[in-house]
Amino acid sequence: MNLAELLGHAGWFSALSEPAREQVRRDLQERALAAGEALGRAGDLQHHWFGVSEGLLKWSVNAADGRTVTLGGQSVGSWFGEGTLLRGKPRRSDLVALRASRVALLPFETFDWLRRTEPAFAEFLLQQINERLHWFMDSYAAHQLLDADRLVMRALLALVHPLLNPLGQQHLEVSQEELANLATVSRQRCNQTLARLKQEKVVLLEYGAIRILDAARLDTMSVGSAFAADDRPSRRGELSIGRQFGPG
Repeated sequence: MNLAELLGHAGWFSALSEPAREQVRRDLQERALAAGEALGRAGDLQHHWFGVSEGLLKWSVNAADGRTVTLGGQSVGSWFGEGTLLRGKPRRSDLVALRASRVALLPFETFDWLRRTEPAFAEFLLQQINERLHWFMDSYAAHQLLDADRLVMRALLALVHPLLNPLGQQHLEVSQEELANLATVSRQRCNQTLARLKQEKVVLLEYGAIRILDAARLDTMSVGSAFAADDRPSRRGELSIGRQFGPG
C-alpha cells in the first residue's frame, strides 16, 4: 500500500485533528529496504517512528557468542518504535527486513508534538505499550516452558494481532521459513506444528502464505496444551530463544 493508504487504515491517524493530520502528511517519509537490509542497528540513535507499508521486518538481538534472539516481527499496517523514542536512548536491538519492504518514517519532532498536543494519539501509545507488555509476559512464559508448538502459534497470533495487523487480514503472506525465524524454532519444528494445526483445521497452508481459519481456537491453544504431550517436540538443546510482538 502507499503512504496515503497506510494512514487511511491507521486508527490513530483518523482520531487526530485536521491540522495534525495535515502535519503528518507533510512530514511522513518512506524508505525501501532490500531483504536482509537493516532499518536500524543496536547502538543507533533512532530518529523516527515507523509504519510498515509493505513487507515483513523482525527485530532481534545478537549475542556475543553468535546466537540471535528474535524479539518480534512487524507486518503491513503496524506502527512501532515509540518505546525507543520515548526513552531517548540508543536502540538495543536490530531491525532487519526479512523480505523486500517499505517503511514509513515519521520524524521524532512530529511524533513528540503529536504526543504532547493530541490526546487521542497519547492514548493510542499508552494502549499499544500496554498490549506489548502483556504480550511479552505471555511470550516469556511460552519460552520458559520450552514449548515449540506454543512459540509457533504465538508467532502466528502476533501477525494477526490488531496492533500489528489493523487490516484484520487472516491470509498472511509469510513463508514457513519466515515464521520459523520469527518463532525462533527450526524450520522442521515449525513445519511439524503447522502440519498439526492444519489437521486441526486451524490453519490452511498455501504456497508462500498461511491462512488463519480459526483465530479464536489458535489463541486458546496457544495458552494451553496444544497437542498430546507425546506429540509435542521439545526445544531443549536449541540455542536461540525468542519472544513475539513489536519493538518498543
